[in-house]
Amino acid sequence: MSPTVLVVGEVQDGHLAAASREALGVARSLPGTVVGFVAGSGARAVADEFGRFGVAEAYAVDDPRLDGAPVGARIPSVVAAAAASGATVVVVAGSTLGRDLVGGLAVRWDAAGATGVTELTWTDESLRVRRPVFGGRATETRALLGGRYVVALRPHAFPAPSEAPTPCTVHALPAGEVPPALLAPERTGVVAATRGSGPGLTDASIVVSGGRGVRAPENFRLVEELAASLGAAVGASRAVTDAGWRPTSFQVGQTGRAVSPQLYIAIGISGAIQHIVGMISSRVIVAINSDASAPIFRVADYGIVGDLFQIVPALTAEVRRVRGL
Repeated sequence: MSPTVLVVGEVQDGHLAAASREALGVARSLPGTVVGFVAGSGARAVADEFGRFGVAEAYAVDDPRLDGAPVGARIPSVVAAAAASGATVVVVAGSTLGRDLVGGLAVRWDAAGATGVTELTWTDESLRVRRPVFGGRATETRALLGGRYVVALRPHAFPAPSEAPTPCTVHALPAGEVPPALLAPERTGVVAATRGSGPGLTDASIVVSGGRGVRAPENFRLVEELAASLGAAVGASRAVTDAGWRPTSFQVGQTGRAVSPQLYIAIGISGAIQHIVGMISSRVIVAINSDASAPIFRVADYGIVGDLFQIVPALTAEVRRVRGL
């Protein structure tokens, strides 16, 4: 029996977030019917965007109280949307909200859950998922049982869906019974983390990171110039942020950000396990380092052994030439 799959959408700058469109593409790859769900301010207008991707039905909880509330405040609404649509599978983006939602929804909805998923396969008895474990050093296959399933995806592990415009019927839902304690915390403001001039680190499809091998803070511009030529985000190793060369918001690794871009370029990074844990799920890894025995080369798809002060400027110049910059 084919499932009904509910995609929980997130709002970014008044539109359906890119990560939610990725989740929508995964839902469309499964057999059965796909429905959408959005909650928060302007949810009804955002829910209409599901129609751009071939979804004919969506649910919206247009309630501004949910914008700054903890994730748990949304769970009653998601449960109501699942009941109204007859969904047995809920797919969420691999975002902070999505990962938090999985645990609470699994308990409230009595469902099997998994996060960091890179592959889904539907059978009549279970939903089978694959995901990296042990910091990306192994991959597990897990069969989720019980008839109800909620999964959060690994960021950038799936392509965005192609557009297939269709009329979308949006059903309005109330926020449901939200415990007052979940609405008590008030968000008084949001301060954006310091970042480079390119895309956000966790959302970028290309990340260029620099390590202690760049030798001095003024040389980090080589990393930033290559990133700018590629339209990439800028990252850094812990050695760089500990030295104060760049803010901690740039740090990729176990104690920093975990990234999963299509392309990760590591410049002057030796490859300590703490760093590798944060970028191992990148689709393609390129390492540039003068030390041929550096651990980073064990996980790299492509490695360049040589002087980064010659290689990186030449690479930047070639990228700019090819892109006409």
